[in-house]
This record gives sequence, structure tokens and C-alpha cells, in this order.
Amino acid sequence: MNLHEYQAKSILKKNGVETPMGLTAENPAQAMTAAKEIKDKTGSDKWAVKAQIHAGGRGKGGGVKIAKSIDEVKKYAEDIIGMQLVTPQTPPEGKKVNKILIEQNIFYPGESKPEEFYMSFLLNRDTGRNICMYSPKGGVNIEEVAEETPEYIFTEEINPCVGLQAFQSRRIAFNLGLKGSAFKSMLQFSQALYKAFINADCQLIEINPVIKTSDNKIIAADAKLSIDNNALFRQPEIAEMRDITEEDPAEVEAGKYNLNYVKLNGNVGCMVNGAGLAMATMDIIKLSGGEPANFLDVGGAANAERVEKAFRIILKDDTVKAILVNIFGGIVRCDRVANGIVDAYKNIGEIKIPIVVRLQGTNAEEAKKIIDNSGLKVFSAITLKEAAEQVKDVLK
Repeated sequence: MNLHEYQAKSILKKNGVETPMGLTAENPAQAMTAAKEIKDKTGSDKWAVKAQIHAGGRGKGGGVKIAKSIDEVKKYAEDIIGMQLVTPQTPPEGKKVNKILIEQNIFYPGESKPEEFYMSFLLNRDTGRNICMYSPKGGVNIEEVAEETPEYIFTEEINPCVGLQAFQSRRIAFNLGLKGSAFKSMLQFSQALYKAFINADCQLIEINPVIKTSDNKIIAADAKLSIDNNALFRQPEIAEMRDITEEDPAEVEAGKYNLNYVKLNGNVGCMVNGAGLAMATMDIIKLSGGEPANFLDVGGAANAERVEKAFRIILKDDTVKAILVNIFGGIVRCDRVANGIVDAYKNIGEIKIPIVVRLQGTNAEEAKKIIDNSGLKVFSAITLKEAAEQVKDVLK
């Protein structure tokens, strides 16, 4: 689960990571009030006005502005709130901005641009250990740094039994070129950031940039947190931060019925029981000349109700030209699944696109007869090869 910047920073603060003071606003009046409150408490006479969407590169799309007066805060709030913000990480149509973050200025008067670093904690799936990835080249796309100047990318592998060690924090600060009080501040910063990573059950924490001010403070100027969905049961406060307006509506609906659904950009919808079989099904679709339009795992209980809900979700995608249902009847009998498909088809009404159904396992032959005798526009298959050929035929 992804979080907005202001939500991420609230978690960082709880774990001792220094961040600028910020307040959210949903309209220009709230933005002006927030700016005045920040000025009263921090003395800041400049403010960052930041669009809150689940995407990076907001500044490149006009979603981050520096205001030098309360009137400018109002103007930028009027410009940003409600806009369709397009960044390299959004869909082509962009994302609508419903909320902004008003944040104190972190540049001191007369200070030139402070030093900017990059730091992230994430799981290295190859080793099963967490790693810290960091670079003295912060404030830019880290992908470009990795490609053009890989010598500026450093990593620390972390033993999960002992966590981030003091010597590793010292090495991080040294590799970033820090000295004196800034060196000590970075030790505290890296330890607090790893604490937040563990305590919040994060899959990723990314801070870009990490700022070193002229008085040697280390501050998280931006923050991206991605939470492990499997751990949300023990993170109720974080689970309440979920913003479904930032997610695909079909994926949100699928979650209500415990369906594992991910929208893709193809033309063949697929409905499968089991993640491994779903991956194989997407391979079948590509081999048949099509492109998978989604990943959809209905799980072990492929009953009529779940099948119907899955059909309805797939059919909401106008790009889908055919549907491939690929069910292995192990725990669930294939004939029951077949009856469920027929019932779901009738409940939904006329489905204008062809459906290929491949059922294998317990009572597969009986299931094929049910599909063939249903009188519906459904094509049955037993083997993977037959399913691929059927998909190829219906796409012609």
C-alpha cells in the first residue's frame, strides 16, 4: 500500500526522523491558514506547495511550487488543487490532485542550495535481507545516476537479526562525504529511518532528497513509503491511511470480494485459480498472439458468486476482446465451476465478447459437456494447447 508524502512523513516523525513542518489543505483558504500557522511556529517566510498524489516527479509536472508570500500560496493552491497532474510515473491522463501539502522552507536566509543526498531502505529478494541504498547524488532521478555514474551508488546489506549496525551508519555518512556535526546527524538519521522501515512493515522507504542544511541538520525533504499489504493486519493506523481514490477502481472492487486483480494493458482478460497458473495463463495468451488484459486469481473457492464478480470486473475494461478462464479442479470440482460459469453468464446477461474456458482436474470431462451444452457463446478446452488455439481463433 502506497502512502501520500504527508502520511509518510507523519510515520517518519514518530520514529525520530527529522522532517519539515507541514500541514495539508484541500482548498486555497485552508492553504493560507496552514501557511500562516507554519510561519507563526517556525518563522518561515517561504513555503513549499506540494501536490499529494501517488507518483514521483511531481515538480516536473508543475505539482511543486515555492511560494514567497501568502498570496503566492493562495495562487499556487488554486492552480494545483483540482489539476490533472501528469508526471513520468502517472498514466497518460495524469492524476487528479485533491489535496496539497504546505511545508516550511528548509533553506535558511542567504543560504545557497544545500547538499542533497538519496537514501532508501528496501528488501533484497535475492538475499532475503534488507539493504540501504544511498548516493551523494540526490535530488535527481536515481535511475539516471545508476546508469550514468554507478560509482555514486552505495549499498549496505543488513542482517535482519541485528539490524542496521553503528559501523554501517558511519560508513554511510563517510561515503556521503560528511564531517563533524553533519556526520553525527547522519548517524542518527539513518538509524531512525531504518527504525521506521521496520516498525511500519515497509517494503520501501525512499527519501529523495535528504537535505544537509548549512547548520549541519539532516532532514527528509521528501518521502515515499510503500507498506507490505500482508502486514496491514498489525498496522491498523496505517491501514486507515489508504486512499482508494489513488487506486484503480477495478482493483479496489476486486479487493472487496477477496479477488487478486491487477489491471494490465492487453486485450484478453483472464480468470484463473492460483497465482502460478495465472502466470502460465498470461504466457498462453501471449503465445496465442494476444496480450493479457489483467491478472485475476479467484482463489481456491471458484464458486458461482466469485466467478460472476470476476466476470463483471473484467467486462468493465473496454479493451478486453476475449476472456480466457483457466481453472484447475483440485479442491474444487470442475463440474461445479462449469455450472458456476453458466449461471454467472446468465445472471450478467448478454456478453458480447467470446469466452474460452479450460477446465482440468476433477470431473473435467463432465465440465466440458456442461459448457458445450449450455447454448452460450462459450468455447471449451481441456489442454493448454487447446486453450491457446481457441484464444487465437476468437481473436481473428
